[in-house]
Amino acid sequence: MRGNKKISVVIPCHNEEVGIQKVLSTMPDFVDEVIVVDNNSEDRTAEVAREYGAKVLLETRQGYGAAYKRGLSEACGDIIVTMDGDATYPRIAIAYLVDILFEDELDFISAWRIAIDWRESFDYMLRFIGNKIFNLTILLLYQKHIHDSQSGMWVFNRDVLDSITLESDGMPFSQEFKLEVFCSKHLRAREVPIQFSYYKRKGESKLSLWRDGIINYINLFTKRYKMLFKKSDK
Repeated sequence: MRGNKKISVVIPCHNEEVGIQKVLSTMPDFVDEVIVVDNNSEDRTAEVAREYGAKVLLETRQGYGAAYKRGLSEACGDIIVTMDGDATYPRIAIAYLVDILFEDELDFISAWRIAIDWRESFDYMLRFIGNKIFNLTILLLYQKHIHDSQSGMWVFNRDVLDSITLESDGMPFSQEFKLEVFCSKHLRAREVPIQFSYYKRKGESKLSLWRDGIINYINLFTKRYKMLFKKSDK
């Protein structure tokens, strides 16, 4: 517990037996519950996660969003933290992100990744450029200035889940979550910088830059249309 609040960490995984070991072995002591969602892994992801004390759930619907929906529905914490199983997100950041959530009375924090090794990875440079394009599109469509719309590390009050509508079962789930929160008139949200190391990720990336990038980009427009239609329907 931290600040008298129970902390749950939810991690979606697909073939992350190497990364999840690193993540779980360095999890802060104050974390009360770690949920690893095994999204049809063909390696020892689930077995390794259990060895390190995580609660393992199987989600047979393939997809980043589908895995998160399952994990979030089972999380028992007052505060929920999300991150990937590839060990790129710093577990040490959980403490200060949770503290900022408490001290500033926020509902949601999205970790704003500040890369410490992007020059060493051409793949990350492409992701960096793509992220900037997404952020600019969000500014134009939603009038929201988000620095890192594709970040997979968030810290939020459990009650937030009752205030938003999440549809995507795939990669757009991450940006959809942020758009729901940052566009809400009732939720206090902020981005907080963290150090991020793509070059030191464990295992192979599951993201297809072009395929998933196009799907995410189209989702920005369909999401905006649905939000406008919902508003006009009231």
